[in-house]
Amino acid sequence: MRWQGGRRGGNIDDRRGLGGVGIAGGGIGALVLAAIGYFVFGIDPQTTQQITSQLGGVGSSEQGVQGSPEDQAGAFVDVIGTNVDDVWRTKLQGYEPPTVTLYEQGASTGCGFGQSAMGPFYCPADRHVYLDLSFWDQMETQLGASSADFARAYVIAHEYGHHVQTLTGTSQQVRQAQQRAAGEAEANQYSVALELQADCYAGVWAANAAAASNGAVALEAGDLEEGLRTASAIGDDTMQRRSGGRVVPEGFTHGSSAQRMEWLRRGYQSGGPAACDTFSGL
Repeated sequence: MRWQGGRRGGNIDDRRGLGGVGIAGGGIGALVLAAIGYFVFGIDPQTTQQITSQLGGVGSSEQGVQGSPEDQAGAFVDVIGTNVDDVWRTKLQGYEPPTVTLYEQGASTGCGFGQSAMGPFYCPADRHVYLDLSFWDQMETQLGASSADFARAYVIAHEYGHHVQTLTGTSQQVRQAQQRAAGEAEANQYSVALELQADCYAGVWAANAAAASNGAVALEAGDLEEGLRTASAIGDDTMQRRSGGRVVPEGFTHGSSAQRMEWLRRGYQSGGPAACDTFSGL
């Protein structure tokens, strides 16, 4: 993926190296990885309090190490996020960018306390995207996702998709529908639709990235396939199998591997958010 010549907007709240709060024990164990897989991409911290307690709470703070690889990663987030903003300004009237908060291990948010074990997430209360950049390595080494730049950009663009859903009122409508749902399985259907739409929105961004940046940010040969590989790796059915359990569709919250791949591809092929109606039939 081409991105080094892209514009940096600077809408970054960089909290790295500020002594983030870590997980008790100082490492990421199997249970934490299960949490990453289960909540990967877009879960509000308020919904993870039970799992956080199961992980043993939080331990002492650890000082992050700032270095050139991390600075490069921060620059990548800034360029990609700025490009996503530029695309959505052309697609959504009155679009207002979110702030991206980079943190290490733990961060206070408008939605409660967030931990890297939850994966990247968007908080509608403060309209921030929260990223612990170490998640990318965990996603690639533990979950089988691609290490390609576009695969990482897909993660960012998915979270921006949740921001778009907040701006359009979709997220609020989903919460109301979930409150009216007859049970957990029905409520989960709305969660899946919301997540698949964010995947589709990520595809919409990818299709328009080059036009919004005069070619400075653009997919190259094979990039879409790497993004689809990542979408497949983080599907609910794949994650349930990886954790050693059986596949329980009623428990899906983000969609199957096939669904996530399909909606990312659909957004990319259409290039417009009108193709991202994942709620039909609910």
